[in-house]
Amino acid sequence: MRILCIDTSLGASVALWDDCSPTPLLASRSSADSRSHAEHLSDLVSQVIQEACGCALAKAGIEAVAVGRGPAPFTGLRSGLVTARTIGFALGIPVIGISSLDALARAVLDLVSPDKEVLVATDARRKEVYCAQYRADGPDDVCLLWGPEVGSASDFANRAAKPGLIVAGAGAELYPQDLPPESGLPTQVEAAVLGRIAKVRLNWVLPADLLETVSPLYLRRPDVQPPSQVK
Repeated sequence: MRILCIDTSLGASVALWDDCSPTPLLASRSSADSRSHAEHLSDLVSQVIQEACGCALAKAGIEAVAVGRGPAPFTGLRSGLVTARTIGFALGIPVIGISSLDALARAVLDLVSPDKEVLVATDARRKEVYCAQYRADGPDDVCLLWGPEVGSASDFANRAAKPGLIVAGAGAELYPQDLPPESGLPTQVEAAVLGRIAKVRLNWVLPADLLETVSPLYLRRPDVQPPSQVK
């Protein structure tokens, strides 16, 4: 199955993934700029399609779109979800949203013992982290054990201290005193991992339920809010 993968939980990451290819990752591009998602995203999609297929998006044989739904700040997350839904509508293909923490956890689980549990933490700004705990669900998916939640790193310190638990992610690296990370493990979401998870979940998520999966996962209110009363 050929899946276009998009994640804008931190910066922008785009990949074309095809499990029928000898090398499933056909092409990928990313931008670390976390403040200009919308400007970079369309270019990244075009570059990935050109590198992988040498053709226009409509002729690339894409069968589904997988998009990270956060948790993440409001503006960047929205740009990724809108882009994914627009492409899905234009091509008449399904769009499935997947927690960005799910994708990070899957990448970490690929590198540790299959019986391990992992706690992943990403930067939520405001001196907080987004955090969730997982175990593997087969070779390509994950099982959520708790979360996702947002809070200070110290809020999750007791959970992170569980014997044998693997801790990883950019949020853990920011606050190692509370969330001591394992070295050598992924810290950022790679869009291509969304493709692996999407292939599994598209087998059991009903078409009528797909729209619900592409709602943003914010966990808290946007930084910019309308005034509470008219002055």
